[in-house]
Amino acid sequence: MDRIDAMKVFIATLDEGSLAGAGRRLDRSPAAVSRAIAFLEEHTGTALLHRTTRTIKLSEAGERYAVACRRILTDLEEADLLIAHERAAPRGLLTITAPVAAGEDMLRPLLDDFIARFPAVSVRLQLLDRPVSLIDVRRVVAASPGYLAKHPRIGKPADLGQHQIISMTHFGLDSWSFPTAGGSTIPQVVQFAPRLIVKPVRAAIASAVDGNGLTRLFSYHVAKEVKDGTLQIVLSDSEHGPLPAHLLTPHGRLSVPKVRAFVDFAMPCLRRRFRLLQLDSIE
Repeated sequence: MDRIDAMKVFIATLDEGSLAGAGRRLDRSPAAVSRAIAFLEEHTGTALLHRTTRTIKLSEAGERYAVACRRILTDLEEADLLIAHERAAPRGLLTITAPVAAGEDMLRPLLDDFIARFPAVSVRLQLLDRPVSLIDVRRVVAASPGYLAKHPRIGKPADLGQHQIISMTHFGLDSWSFPTAGGSTIPQVVQFAPRLIVKPVRAAIASAVDGNGLTRLFSYHVAKEVKDGTLQIVLSDSEHGPLPAHLLTPHGRLSVPKVRAFVDFAMPCLRRRFRLLQLDSIE
């Protein structure tokens, strides 16, 4: 059996979530799909999938193999495009990875216009809760007006020690750092015992809106809530400078037409979006 073809079957199975789904997508029988995966497992000498009657789940080795297969298949697709002299025509599947909140708020809305402008390009948007940089963003501390009204005033970072903190892994579980102050060369670090530790950005925002404490996020995360008054930004004078956000692509891929087309399309859209989300700080 052709190994590249078997890889395509393997990846289709993952994307569709079942052997039957991969069969429908590739116009093959479930038995043929199963044989292709069995071929890869025999070739690699390890189980790639854990199968039940209803679900499939990648093994630890399968997760690593799937990453390699996607890279190989992408390279082959791009090689075919180059040989066919189609560099000037964006086409094919474009995979974009982003943090959940950034992907939902920033990238997903502009994809409708992008795929309408480039009908030969399809997009797979993978949203993962891990740090992935996006144009300049601020790290801000925010809480609901109701919470701030009932608790001691916050004028400097050290005041956070008197408050309830909703923390996230990305921004510090038990401490937050702030720029130097008062002529010191040492950054200000505030230690705290969080009342709540959450992973999804949305959960931290919802808890803060409900009045359960202060949380630290990127400014675009809370732009809507600040605008509608359900959250207020504090400690604006103690913010770090804006972080540059980036659209990242593997080395050499920027010359691929579909990647170049997306970067050229997305950058001005994201810049406009971030300019619209400039937030006033409220003490």
